[in-house]
Amino acid sequence: MTRNELGEFLRARRSRLTPPEVGMPVTGARRVAGLRREEVAVLAGVSVDYYTRLEQGRETNPSGQVVDAIARALRLDGDAHWHLFRLAGLLPRPEPAAATDEVDPELRRLMDAFPTAVAYIVNRRLEVLAANALADALLAPLADPRNMMVSLFHDPAARTLFADWPIVARDAVQALRLTTGHRSDARTTALIDRLLDTSSEFAELWHDNTVHGIGRKTKVFDHPRCGRLELIYQAFDVQQAPGLQLLVGTATPDSADALAILATEVQLSRRPRLSAS
Repeated sequence: MTRNELGEFLRARRSRLTPPEVGMPVTGARRVAGLRREEVAVLAGVSVDYYTRLEQGRETNPSGQVVDAIARALRLDGDAHWHLFRLAGLLPRPEPAAATDEVDPELRRLMDAFPTAVAYIVNRRLEVLAANALADALLAPLADPRNMMVSLFHDPAARTLFADWPIVARDAVQALRLTTGHRSDARTTALIDRLLDTSSEFAELWHDNTVHGIGRKTKVFDHPRCGRLELIYQAFDVQQAPGLQLLVGTATPDSADALAILATEVQLSRRPRLSAS
């Protein structure tokens, strides 16, 4: 994990913008991709020396006004803006709360009441803590459906199951980076370090420094039992357990029949067998 996360984030974000995108002329030969430090400084209304010290980690106490100005200069969206404030140390630190991966029994019963929707609970490491029967059937091709981040980058079945694997992997890494801003712990750090050491694809996405919440996503599956399946996911925070989220996936109209096939198989597998006479 880098010691100068703020500087790394700023460098990564300015590298994605070009002068024309921010209304500036292209001048002289350019040795770096994206905006120069002096261009960001001009857009944010701060001195070049101050911005340089901020990127290099020599300035550690920027004001909220300065961070706001830099966020606007870099065209950051809401999640990235929040993340920048967190990196700058300008967000209040929450009271320590006992970490728990326990899922309330009532929440489990709620998920089981969704017979035509995929539903599961994930924690900040995107580990699947609980799932309804349809979600279990959907993720069954994975060797270890619980450890989703590890499965995405180390289980070949994930690249088949997720038809749009590059997008799913990118979104997962961006969500993981955002959640580390809320609260990082030893297990999360160990997971990130493991993936950085063992997956160049994860490392590339991680060092891209993009952050986004899970939010509303569309995922396409190629499932061995029901074929191609497109689900629209919504994410809901579990208020009684900070850090846990309920993900609910419903089929698009074109995929309703495929999901119904999977749901029928689930129901048949749970039906008690008649004993032989």
